[in-house]
Amino acid sequence: MEHRGTQLIETTRLILRKAQMTDAEPMFRNWASDPEVTKFLTWPTYESVENANTILNIWTKEYDNLNFYQWMIELKEIREPIGSISVTEHRDDIAAAEIGYCIGQPWWRKGITTEALGAVIDFLFKEVGMNRIEARHDTNNPHSGCVMKKCGMEYEGIARAAGRNNQGICDIAQYAILRKDWEN
Repeated sequence: MEHRGTQLIETTRLILRKAQMTDAEPMFRNWASDPEVTKFLTWPTYESVENANTILNIWTKEYDNLNFYQWMIELKEIREPIGSISVTEHRDDIAAAEIGYCIGQPWWRKGITTEALGAVIDFLFKEVGMNRIEARHDTNNPHSGCVMKKCGMEYEGIARAAGRNNQGICDIAQYAILRKDWEN
């Protein structure tokens, strides 16, 4: 496994790229200020652009670390970010990564998150050398599981009362894809 850091990834409709400080306003407007978007996330709904500035400042400093993976999901059509996707945890000892993502409501159920997740999975297997990529969601948010399934991730089960998000303690559905399955 060889960490490469957040690299530019381009798909048909998207540019997955490093965050920039100029992303604060679209980040706030397009997803971070929407309580429906943050409902099942672990960070609170942003109350101002300053919240976005704070996190973007942290992320931009972290990009020097080759084991930091945080992309803005930029829709080519409008040339601004509409969400984000990241490796939230990784275990080098077993070459595994967990991915988390969020996207603004106007772009839900259009295959955009699936396109972004699929591209990140490909990058982590091809470029970084991961062996296992996993993701999980609150069982009350089944649409997130649909994204995982469309990307070839297999449902592994439910961990009861194993997570916490803005709704409180929740059951977590776990999905994963292994390198050998991805290669087939």
